Amino acid sequence: MNTENVTAMSNQSMLVEVNIGLWTARKNDKAVSEEVAQSKNAKSQSGNYHKNLLPGVKELDELKKAVGAFRNWHYTQTIPWLDSGIRLLPMKNYLNYVGRANGMLSEIEDLKRHFVTVYPNLKSQMAFSLGDLFDPNDYPSQSEVDRKFYFNINYYPLPTSGDFRVDVGNEMRQELVDQYERHFQTKMQEAMKDVWDRLHTTLKHLSERLEVSSDGEKKVFRDSLIENAREMCSVLSALNVTDDPKLEQARKELEQAIFGVTAKDLRDSELVRHDVHTRVNEIINKFSF
Repeated sequence: MNTENVTAMSNQSMLVEVNIGLWTARKNDKAVSEEVAQSKNAKSQSGNYHKNLLPGVKELDELKKAVGAFRNWHYTQTIPWLDSGIRLLPMKNYLNYVGRANGMLSEIEDLKRHFVTVYPNLKSQMAFSLGDLFDPNDYPSQSEVDRKFYFNINYYPLPTSGDFRVDVGNEMRQELVDQYERHFQTKMQEAMKDVWDRLHTTLKHLSERLEVSSDGEKKVFRDSLIENAREMCSVLSALNVTDDPKLEQARKELEQAIFGVTAKDLRDSELVRHDVHTRVNEIINKFSF
């Protein structure tokens, strides 16, 4: 991949970094850990008892669930790039990503504010729920809890080899440029492999769930089987940052295979189930998964 290609790819993508802080409301209880170890005639370092400070609190559970949903969605809409967690966001998916991300983070912030508001009352209730395990010193203050939750997204341009503006000799500068371009090419190959792997996983799951055994036994599947496949077809258009024609062809063939098909159709009609299963297997074989 030469300098021109790196520059072109940089113009078509950007980097996105998600930072999330989430209080787990769990604490290691050393006294209980020691008590358990002694009751089992074990050394004190044999294990740890981690206490759930807010068991069964729906306000915290809903907040954690919303954060988990955002993380999962974020991973589907972006591609791995740096080991630090910074991911590649194709510009074709930028508007969709920003709009949805802002909406989801707004909902998370609302859940956080509500949780922090009711936190003092929840803490008081735990004196009854935890019994002898309750220790008021385990609980941070309301303001501390507020600071433990944070959610933000940072966007950065994808650097090009031309960004090396260093006061070194031409030979050393060219070596840095060449090294970055090799690194860029490697990361792009890894990124596209991740996209192909996602498609492969979707196809294999479809094939496995739609297979009918020799004795006519059918496997059970959820409605999400088709919904997830359609979502994959949609997002692949945006994640194909190299405009790989084979990836686009595989995406189109999957889209055509499930066009107009519902989960109910697959359950009720042997013909539809067989047709989709056959076409999915043809895609797997055609593109050498």
